[in-house]
Amino acid sequence: MGHLFQLLSGGILQWHAWQIIGYLLLSTHLSIVAVTVYLHRCQAHRALALHPAVAHFFRLWLWLSTGMVTREWVAVHRKHHAYCEKAGDPHSPQLFGIRQVLLHGAELYRDAARVPATLQRYGAGTPDDWIERQVYSRYTWQGVGLLLVADLLMFGVIGATLWSIQMLWIPVCAAGIINGLGHDTGYRNFDGPHAATNILPLGILIGGEELHNNHHTFPTSARLSVRWFEFDIGWGYIRLLQALGLARVRAVLPKPPVVARPACRVPLTDKTVAGIGAGRHHIMRGFGLMMVQALRAELRGQSAGSMDVRARRQAERLLRREPAYLSAADKLALAALGERYAWLAMGQRMREELRQAWECQRASPQELLACLVDWCDRAECSGIEALRNFSLGLHAYG
Repeated sequence: MGHLFQLLSGGILQWHAWQIIGYLLLSTHLSIVAVTVYLHRCQAHRALALHPAVAHFFRLWLWLSTGMVTREWVAVHRKHHAYCEKAGDPHSPQLFGIRQVLLHGAELYRDAARVPATLQRYGAGTPDDWIERQVYSRYTWQGVGLLLVADLLMFGVIGATLWSIQMLWIPVCAAGIINGLGHDTGYRNFDGPHAATNILPLGILIGGEELHNNHHTFPTSARLSVRWFEFDIGWGYIRLLQALGLARVRAVLPKPPVVARPACRVPLTDKTVAGIGAGRHHIMRGFGLMMVQALRAELRGQSAGSMDVRARRQAERLLRREPAYLSAADKLALAALGERYAWLAMGQRMREELRQAWECQRASPQELLACLVDWCDRAECSGIEALRNFSLGLHAYG
């Protein structure tokens, strides 16, 4: 009887509290790694290819720790990108509200996964072998049941608590925090039609998924960090697997070249167009920062009362955004700012022209080159020093 009580209270392992906590942290972190490396970057976006043994290990662990089906998760996530922040997005807080996504994100996922058309259209290319059909997809809750039994055997009655935390980890961190806060709160490196934000610059707790704005800007990139202070632990694991010959990276977000403004005007070529196209998100971000700096320089040359601190911060926020993605109220505020500063209005118009040129899918390289030549000529003859310098910087991309 005493031996039975010992097993029930401490399990087979009879570990100390710090060892049990270590197991919990390791197991929940492994679930996060499986989601970000296998489900998200490998399966949903094809940013890397994993060795079959590694891929199957992640599939097995996700079956045990979440009960998620690869095809369902991938299909729902791809649909989220296809309809981001619009009707049809399975879990956008812009549509459902932040509270609903934070508290019921897992339910939103399950509702979307029950739609056969979603799985058929967005689930292509996911595993469809015998073990997927006969075990992982067929017996989804038997896997988590096995983990419950294992936790109880290893740790006794406390194993039930550990299992509950393991079951909640992905619904809370992935379905709740990433899909909720990641589209509601944080900072943005890049503007776009989505509301995705970087929750934190240190992507550790959620495997790098904290850098959600970067991901929505470069969805097929295996690395989610962009700026020097951002850290993506998921990318660290991918690099480790790559060094061991267990992963092959297919795509990484392009780094903008180190561009020094040339002393003289460099001719524009097809190579320039290609270079600018590859770095267009960085360039548009740089354009916004350039406009902010130009406004600050303008204000320094005026009287101290020309614009109060609150109005200046509002103006800088608007200038960092791309005009096409502003709300109606923000567009009116930007228009009022343009009436006050003519150079600013012209800069914003040229910014929008540049964006539209890149988004023109039917334009040939020759047409894009002609458009870029015309844009740079007008920028350099505008009489606006900031625009002229920006244009000369574009020349250096060639």
